[in-house]
Amino acid sequence: MSALRIGTIDLAVHSAKDVPGELAEGLELLGAPPRAAIEDVLCGAEDLDALSAGARIGTSSIRRAAQLRAAREDLDVVAMGGNVDTRLRILAQGEFDAIVLARAGLQRLGREEQIGAVLDPARFVPAPGQGALALEARQQDIRTRETVAAILDADTSACLLAERALASALNASCHTPLGAYATPAGCGCLQLRAWVGLPDGSAFLVDELPGGFYDPPSLGRRVAERLSAVGARELLSRAEEMAGIGSA
Repeated sequence: MSALRIGTIDLAVHSAKDVPGELAEGLELLGAPPRAAIEDVLCGAEDLDALSAGARIGTSSIRRAAQLRAAREDLDVVAMGGNVDTRLRILAQGEFDAIVLARAGLQRLGREEQIGAVLDPARFVPAPGQGALALEARQQDIRTRETVAAILDADTSACLLAERALASALNASCHTPLGAYATPAGCGCLQLRAWVGLPDGSAFLVDELPGGFYDPPSLGRRVAERLSAVGARELLSRAEEMAGIGSA
């Protein structure tokens, strides 16, 4: 961020899933406060599996669309835009049978009453960083680092590093159907689960691996290597082709 680099601000707070894998020169992530809910949720219906064939489901995320199609190829998954309030209003107007949103966003807006069902994160693996905030500052800015240290959460920060390392190792972008979700597993370990697939849901790969809490990036890279060994890079290349990336 230019404001950070030139010193207009000393700290930037981001939705972690929106932070690019490669930060601008001279900047770094300090960590994250305790994570909010990580799951995706269904609004407008109480059970995804009970929806009738051809039900119209709205989402703005290529990952969510891919996972929905992988779970229910008979659904009509449709792209939709707008903020949370706009999407909920469109749902209420009857244009969709259900929509999928991030649980954390509804919690932060006080709209949890709109949740019909919480989707299983083992099946609908969230985006890297989902539910987390990321604090970014200038490298070597000791004063800012010390100021925010008290609100950072070691577990969340470690999980975020593992998820980001996986995404970076796979060269993932906002057009990549990628899920990555790390959790503390006790005994100084993390557990990282990953999902990559095609936008139409016709093919996907899943992997899960434990790793050391004190080297989260290594865990992310190891999972990326395992997925790559069974075709993840080729799958993601096809996914970008299907999304029209680089076809100019």
